[in-house]
Amino acid sequence: MLRTMSQPMVRLVERWLPNAFIFAVTLTFVVALLALGITDSGPVDVVRAWGDGLTGLLAFMTQISLVLLLGYVLAHTGPVRRLLVRLARVPRTPVQAYGFVTLCAALASLLTWGLGLVVAALLSIEVARVGRERGLRLHYPLLVAAGYSGFVVWHMGYSGSGPLAAATPDSFVEEQLGGVLPVTETIFSSWNLLAVLATVVVVVAAMGLLAPGRGDQVIELPEGAALAEDEDVELVATTEGPTPADRIDSMRLVTLLAGLLLLAYLVIWFVQEGFVLTLDIVNWTFLCLILLLVKSPRELGRLVARAAGNVGDILLQFPLYAGILGMMTATGLIQVFSDFFVSISNETTLGLFSFLAGGIVNFFVPSGGGQFAVQAPIFLDAAQQLGVDPAIVVMGIAYGDQWTNMIQPFWALPMLAIARLQIRDVMGFTTVTLLVTGVVFGVTMVLASL
Repeated sequence: MLRTMSQPMVRLVERWLPNAFIFAVTLTFVVALLALGITDSGPVDVVRAWGDGLTGLLAFMTQISLVLLLGYVLAHTGPVRRLLVRLARVPRTPVQAYGFVTLCAALASLLTWGLGLVVAALLSIEVARVGRERGLRLHYPLLVAAGYSGFVVWHMGYSGSGPLAAATPDSFVEEQLGGVLPVTETIFSSWNLLAVLATVVVVVAAMGLLAPGRGDQVIELPEGAALAEDEDVELVATTEGPTPADRIDSMRLVTLLAGLLLLAYLVIWFVQEGFVLTLDIVNWTFLCLILLLVKSPRELGRLVARAAGNVGDILLQFPLYAGILGMMTATGLIQVFSDFFVSISNETTLGLFSFLAGGIVNFFVPSGGGQFAVQAPIFLDAAQQLGVDPAIVVMGIAYGDQWTNMIQPFWALPMLAIARLQIRDVMGFTTVTLLVTGVVFGVTMVLASL
């Protein structure tokens, strides 16, 4: 039944959803028109806010580009590729394959969202390759969509930017509440942990139920999309044999020493800071493993050159979303949206409406941390007025942020770049994820507020 219900959505998305760049441009003009129509901002104000905002995510854009590049390189080192092959051989049927990719991506996303996206993309490719060897009819776009669907729990986990900001001393949350909000009341609360379990079970089941039937069309893994074999190609060959420079380029000691130095830094970090994962630490962990696992600087250069082509969409489109964030913030459009939901809430429904508002605002401002910074003060103030536990609205905004990622190309771009697919190839399936998880998140918010 679920597969039958999803087929019209899949056909609609495949036929009408444009390229992700066109989506971002269209969304830019939609936000501009909304700002002109429902705020006091004039055309000059809106254009200036957009232009000033274009550079707002440059540091973040570099970080996410490194996540993509380093994750790709790490997966193509010999030991990690062999690990992915072993994992990819676990599922024995198509239904198991879709569910297994979802589960692995969800577990990785709960640890840190950057790792979740990389695991989702690369495991999808490898499961598709192994499935083809075994003669399984695996629909490759659904495999990739299943991996991205696992990402829907990231803001409930260890790297959730909203609850982590609320637990940070000297943050705006501490100033507003008069104290920090510990993660034991948000991420590690019993109701959130139960919601995590319910969400993962529901999404894994949904992806399995979407498996194509006997008569349905199946698009298999394209030729050349699988993880490449390890080939240490000689770039310089002369009749006189390798030069001293060639020998240095082939020395493992160079990358090994750099890797050990970075490993020492990471050990010091975790000893002094505890098990605190930031996006930078995730990237340096990836780089450390790469340096320790590659055979030589030459192999490292070859892998980086191969991976570099995957970051183009990030570099092109993220500034547009930064401009959208600039317009939403500078014109007060975010506050207009949030104030509306606050005005129609009471002590029982505030959590639900914080979730819905978070989902709507995330569609325009997909940066979880940025969205939380502008929305949380409004809903925390409402929570104080209505006597609602602030942890509920903090997690409500977090739930909304991760929820509409399923129909927002921003976070799908890194994964799709590795998988070599377009957003239209997967969004019909991830819309199903949006629907089923929306029920789980909404019910959780209502029950937690009782």
